[in-house]
Amino acid sequence: MKRQLRNHVAALCLLAPAAFTFTALPGTAIARPAAPEVHSLEVTSDNGVNPGSHLRFTMEGTPRARASIRIRGVREPIPLREIERGIYTGQYTVRRTDDIDTSAKIRAILRHGNRTVTASYDVPPGLSTAAVAPPPLRIERFQVTTLERVQPGAEINFTLEGVPGGVAIVDLPGVVRNVQLREVRPGLYEGSYTIRSADRLDPDGPVLATLRAGNRAVTARLNHPLVVADNRAEPDRRPPVVRDLLPREGEVVAGAPTVVSGRFGDRGGSGVDPESVRIMLSGRNVTDDADINPRSFTYRAPLPPGRHTVDVTARDRAGNTIRRTWSFEVASAPANVPIRILSHTDRSQVDGNVTHVRGRAAPYASVNVRVDAVPPIVGQFGVAQQVFSRTLQADRDGEFEFSFTSPFPFPVPGTRYDIQMTATKADLTNEARLTLFQRQG
Repeated sequence: MKRQLRNHVAALCLLAPAAFTFTALPGTAIARPAAPEVHSLEVTSDNGVNPGSHLRFTMEGTPRARASIRIRGVREPIPLREIERGIYTGQYTVRRTDDIDTSAKIRAILRHGNRTVTASYDVPPGLSTAAVAPPPLRIERFQVTTLERVQPGAEINFTLEGVPGGVAIVDLPGVVRNVQLREVRPGLYEGSYTIRSADRLDPDGPVLATLRAGNRAVTARLNHPLVVADNRAEPDRRPPVVRDLLPREGEVVAGAPTVVSGRFGDRGGSGVDPESVRIMLSGRNVTDDADINPRSFTYRAPLPPGRHTVDVTARDRAGNTIRRTWSFEVASAPANVPIRILSHTDRSQVDGNVTHVRGRAAPYASVNVRVDAVPPIVGQFGVAQQVFSRTLQADRDGEFEFSFTSPFPFPVPGTRYDIQMTATKADLTNEARLTLFQRQG
């Protein structure tokens, strides 16, 4: 019925003979005796020249020739095919990259042997103004995979069907951010969300999907519970995993102390049983000294230099077991703690009221920083002032950073900043100094 209605509309609005059948304009045909001739051209469209509209062409002319159409704004010529003697037809779907100029001529081209004729036609008025009403905005189908239980790591998958070219999102009760779906093919939107430990997902709350197209929007509510315990479901046979290992496989780290950690994952499963976790470090059972929960484990202790092997075993509540083994190396203790400035060279100049400094020491070292500002003329703004004092901790790569602000309402050119840094790790200490100057105006 919809197709018939479109055909009737096209017949009424686009196929009127006065609007769509044309005679070549005087003086626009290039012909010679015995050259091919273009007698007429008919153009129709189901949606003007808007992207996605279908243009159809019917040309009458000399038979057994090669016919094509050229339209300004369409890069390539549109070929026509001879379906009857002297009758040529073809069609073209307007692309988003096209820029059709409706004020320019449509050129009909006919080639026969080594002779070519070109006839120019005005764009039909209906072709530039024709439009169809947008399809009704509705969500045909909205489905969500159900869960046996709400737990971190569980994944929820969404499927939505509706009009193409829209923006689809899902609102989960208790989850701060909406889940945006991706249009995998016209009108079909899919997406997923993995439950996080900070989420407060309400399994009894409404799950709403919203589909937007332009300034229109429509919503649909999930018509079945999000969490369904189904005794007939397949039992959990998938073992858990151990990921995000620290130290990484083969990594060389400094000792005193060394952090050994990892995270458990049991997507869609019953979850890791903390009581089943066992951690062996270089043949020694350190389970009792580790911090273990259903999502992760952490062991922290000073280790002697050399190669160390970690062997972790665990079991989920359905009885599936996992074993993960990896090794790393603890480097020999350095004579001191290295400390180096990455952002500035000594006695360089700085701009503005705020200065940002980056440096590197040993991994997880403590870095005590003090910054004193000395005005260019003692007594003009007072004596030297302490503008920053804090103890920082370097990250796993040994990097640290801090910022300090000029003590004056506006930067005073020539002000000297004396920066003293002391890095400490275990029983080792090292100092570094940096001097910076406020740039002269």
